[in-house]
Amino acid sequence: MSKTSWPEVVGWPATQAVTQINADRPDVAIEVVPNGTTVAPGYNAERVRVFFDAGNASGPVVGTPAVG
Repeated sequence: MSKTSWPEVVGWPATQAVTQINADRPDVAIEVVPNGTTVAPGYNAERVRVFFDAGNASGPVVGTPAVG
């Protein structure tokens, strides 16, 4: 069964999170989004959004990335 969420990457730099997600699921498109940005609603089984803290120099991931 394919992985659908990555709680372990919360707090990681966004670039490292993207690398891990891509290693686990190379079949999905990964969107890196500053936290608080408005995104289009809707589920997409071929997408993972990674929200990060743009105000922090290390750009940590602030929520659990998940397929959708």
